[in-house]
Amino acid sequence: MTDQPDHLWWSAAELACANLPGLPASKRRIADYIRRTGWDGMTGKVRRRAGRGGGREYHWTLLPPEARARLLAQTVKTTAPAAEPGDRPDRESVWAIFEALGDKAKLTAARRLEILQTVEKLELGGLTREEAVKALSDANAISTRTIWNWFALVKEVRRDDWLAYLAPQHGAAARKPTTVDPEFGQHLKSDYLRSGQPSFRSSYDRAKDWATTAGVEVPPLHTARRWYQATTSKAVETLARKGADALKALYPPQIRDRSDLHALQAINGDYHRFDVFVRMQTPEGLTVLRPQMVAFQDLASGKILAWRLSYSANSQTVQLCLGDLIEEWGIPEQVLLDNGREFAAKAITGGTKTRFRFKVKEDDVDGILTALGCQVHWATPYSGQSKPIERAFRDLCDRIARHPACEGAYTGNKPDAKPENWGARVVEQEAFEALVAQEIVAHNARPDRRSQVAYNRSFDDVFNESYQTAPIRRVTEEQRRMLLLAATGVTVSKTHGRIQFMGNAYFSEFLHAHLGARVIARFDDRALWNGLHIYDLSGRYLGHAECQEAVGFFDVHGAKTIQRARKTFARATRDMLKAQRQLSAAELAERATASLPPPPEKPERQVVQMVPPGNRMAKPKPRTAEEERPIEEIVTSIGARRPERRVADERELFAEARMLEARQARGEALTEDQARWLRAYQTHPDYRAQKMIADQSRSRGER
Repeated sequence: MTDQPDHLWWSAAELACANLPGLPASKRRIADYIRRTGWDGMTGKVRRRAGRGGGREYHWTLLPPEARARLLAQTVKTTAPAAEPGDRPDRESVWAIFEALGDKAKLTAARRLEILQTVEKLELGGLTREEAVKALSDANAISTRTIWNWFALVKEVRRDDWLAYLAPQHGAAARKPTTVDPEFGQHLKSDYLRSGQPSFRSSYDRAKDWATTAGVEVPPLHTARRWYQATTSKAVETLARKGADALKALYPPQIRDRSDLHALQAINGDYHRFDVFVRMQTPEGLTVLRPQMVAFQDLASGKILAWRLSYSANSQTVQLCLGDLIEEWGIPEQVLLDNGREFAAKAITGGTKTRFRFKVKEDDVDGILTALGCQVHWATPYSGQSKPIERAFRDLCDRIARHPACEGAYTGNKPDAKPENWGARVVEQEAFEALVAQEIVAHNARPDRRSQVAYNRSFDDVFNESYQTAPIRRVTEEQRRMLLLAATGVTVSKTHGRIQFMGNAYFSEFLHAHLGARVIARFDDRALWNGLHIYDLSGRYLGHAECQEAVGFFDVHGAKTIQRARKTFARATRDMLKAQRQLSAAELAERATASLPPPPEKPERQVVQMVPPGNRMAKPKPRTAEEERPIEEIVTSIGARRPERRVADERELFAEARMLEARQARGEALTEDQARWLRAYQTHPDYRAQKMIADQSRSRGER
């Protein structure tokens, strides 16, 4: 039997409520008993009560013997027997439960462990275990039985597992799963998992109305919400309410390692539209617009190697930018491109097997990248994270578009984010190009970069270090001609070997060997009179044709793996949604309509209020013959009564009306005929037309 109860200190109110033998049953009588027995003078047996209200507490040893016996007996009954070693869960389960506990429970376990370790230290100091337990019980205001129970919990347990076994287990028990009626849950999920994104409360209310009508059990709102959260994944909810694009965002993007690349081994390119108003030269003349920049970035270092500004996204600017890059740095091995038409144009990537833009023909001319042996990769459409250059564009947006030199010309990055001085000024093309060149040089040279390969160096430093040792392919004179000139397929005349192209005629004697053949012509579209460079379909250079009539002016396997995983994820989520959303919107609408209460019946009128004779509506007076006459007749008749006024045309009538209006403005009285005529004429179309002409003449005279 235990030597002390769990509750050691008692207030007068607690003793009155405990109804212990040998003690009164009311607080007032308990107070009288305490005064008679002199408890307040017992040193060490009385203390101030902590908390609101104050008062005193008394140690349980002051109670009568029968009261103490009752407390000890109750302690024995409420003390749970220690678990046998064979009944304990295994250590992996205990540690798993411990990890799921909150910080408060873990601190409690640590405090218990500290007390048990202190008991063992006191034992080493010469005390018996009973004496050590008693000492710590008094020092920590806990019962000795509690400490003995803790020792029972760790009996035959490894010492490094004591912390997990001493943790409170009342919060670790598995919660009973929440359940709702299957029909109610089916209706609730089908309503909530819709693209209209209704609130959970409104879906619950509609399901409740239907269930009440159908006789289905309705759970409380908090129970239904807990059941839904336990049975529906975030992925299913996102697909149903926000669509496939939002579901794609839930899947983590692929992490690509660029540390094994060298300079110019791979580049990536894209267009970027600046949020700045710039006055640029276009085919239609000088135009104020937001310029677009095509740029190519080295994937190994992050350095921007080449860029060009243009009034629009077009393949010619891409071709010139690629020419700048290859002319200055060399030929890249792999190229990651945006999936836009300007990059998929035949002049750039013609002949690429995976070019999913435009028609692919047998005699398609190889584009620049294909002819130079560059392996082309296409970025995933509408996926900015697939192109590393988008990160550089984000920096340039801040450092160029928001530069002080663009103040007043910055448009904001979306319609509802325009600055207060939006449209105040326009930047000239030359000034903007100089600013872009300056900031790109600074972007490449900025130190302390934190990329995977920079290690606090600049992009320039990383590129230069790798470029000095990397195997770089250089262009030949023939390749340079292929780069800087556009190309298209043309047909040599069967009769005389002349080539007709864009209104011009081109000829050379070597064309006689290719009469009627399909050949490739490379040209400068700004100087067609300089002639054409002719190649056969295999890419072999044939010669130069003079103008006769100058009348013109990466890791593929990794990408496939992540794509398959993403498709599998999306397919499984769609299957889960189909299994949970079993009711269509039409079925939900039908149930909602069926659960509505019938319209209330219209009450019959029992009392009719009579109208007093004095309040009856007066009969309308009949209109006189004069009032029934048309306005035109009134105007004509009035003019006929006045023989002294000769009406020649509309101008004289308008002048007469203006004279009468002036008399009214001066406060002069008009006759009844004059006033009636003036009112009628002011509503006539002739009057309004003459008044409009007079007002316009007055406005021109004022200017």
